[in-house]
Amino acid sequence: MADTEVDTVDVVVVGMGPGGEALAGTLAEAGLEVVGVEPALVGGECPYWGCIPTKMMVRASDALAETRRVPELAGGAEAFPDFTPVARRIRDEATTDWDDTIAVDRFLGQGGRFVRGTGRLQGADTVRVREEGGGERLLRARTGVVVAAGTVPFAPPIPGLDRVPYWTNRDAVRAEKAPGSLCVIGGGPIGLEFAQAFARFGTRVTVLEAFERLLGPEEPESGALVADVLAREGLDVRTGVRITGVAHGPDGFTVDTDGGQVGAERLLVAAGRRPDLEGLGLGSIGLDTSARAVPVDERMRVAPGVWALGDIVGKGEFTHVSVYQARIAAQDILTGGDGPVADYRALPRVTFTDPEVGAVGLTEAQARDRGLRVRTGTAQIPSTARGWIHKAGNDGFIKLVEDRDAGVPVGATSAGPNGGEVLGALSVAVHARTPVEVLRSMIYAYPTFHRGIEDALNDLVSGDRGD
Repeated sequence: MADTEVDTVDVVVVGMGPGGEALAGTLAEAGLEVVGVEPALVGGECPYWGCIPTKMMVRASDALAETRRVPELAGGAEAFPDFTPVARRIRDEATTDWDDTIAVDRFLGQGGRFVRGTGRLQGADTVRVREEGGGERLLRARTGVVVAAGTVPFAPPIPGLDRVPYWTNRDAVRAEKAPGSLCVIGGGPIGLEFAQAFARFGTRVTVLEAFERLLGPEEPESGALVADVLAREGLDVRTGVRITGVAHGPDGFTVDTDGGQVGAERLLVAAGRRPDLEGLGLGSIGLDTSARAVPVDERMRVAPGVWALGDIVGKGEFTHVSVYQARIAAQDILTGGDGPVADYRALPRVTFTDPEVGAVGLTEAQARDRGLRVRTGTAQIPSTARGWIHKAGNDGFIKLVEDRDAGVPVGATSAGPNGGEVLGALSVAVHARTPVEVLRSMIYAYPTFHRGIEDALNDLVSGDRGD
């Protein structure tokens, strides 16, 4: 202990993912002495293994899909899938070969200090860091500690899984070529985006989901839509599956299920993510380290002098949520408690399959579970003018969920071509609690995909399907 280096600074940020990086930079630019601690890459999962490189894969696979739609719309075309340009773009343009020098230099330029290592709390004002090179140091915070350490892929308790070289999202993003066959465990956004992208590059894909539908937390219609499209594209999608064992040999992977055996060259496990609260030392401030998330108040406070943000607080594993929470925490630290409070009623999320599935706020089931009197309205994209014009690849729908007593939308889904972009208007409506009658009085440009919102509004008020 006597040889451990001790630094006293204003704020220590444990975890420099999108939220931690944004907060640390804001505080440093405001003149505080800030140390950021990160064992992996500054910027976190999103720019190196998540949002950015995976959407490059999606963009490339969508281009192939559009080429295959040409015969239905414009004559003839032929595509020759080659994953090499995708891998090169991810390596060279998105991740600079998984090097975070640019991000580290940006933070240092903001006035911060950076330590490459693993941080662990020892009480509310002290972080012990095991540095990359093997040394240790103690960081003491005069103002506070911010925990933004993110989550790690969850490995479900499947017999044999811990003994085989399965892929996580990080391995899939680093792939130099599309595998001949792939089995994906998990029917959430991550698994489905990879599944469809690789399939469009020629991979034979099987998706195994334990629950009865894909995209379980979203509207049932969303999971049914994506399952139908993937099946038409040749993917083998199985829901309600119980996996009883996994093995690996010279011929690849075998996955035993209650519906038979699946063989594949590669196995991708995309069954969710979990925090490591024990490894972060959060027990030292009295937290239950077996919990699924860190409890925080509306200003991201965990305890006096301790804040938390990002995936570990359980409000949504999205970059935009983490960065939003960073703004809340930064203002709380800088103003001493006079900053804004977090508001999640219009939390947007997008699954970047084709069709895209965008959603905001509550689903119909969630609204009913909260005791709201609910009315819904739906428009089918192929039946809208723009959907009919679009034709090939026009699968989708827009669904609105209204609180009948308040007369305002509390949730919406926009699934279809550019579904995530159409979601923007719906997010504003839910966030601002715009009355349904005001939304009905708007002028919607014709013929656009977002005009389908008007069709869904008309459907909403045309019947009495609510409670």
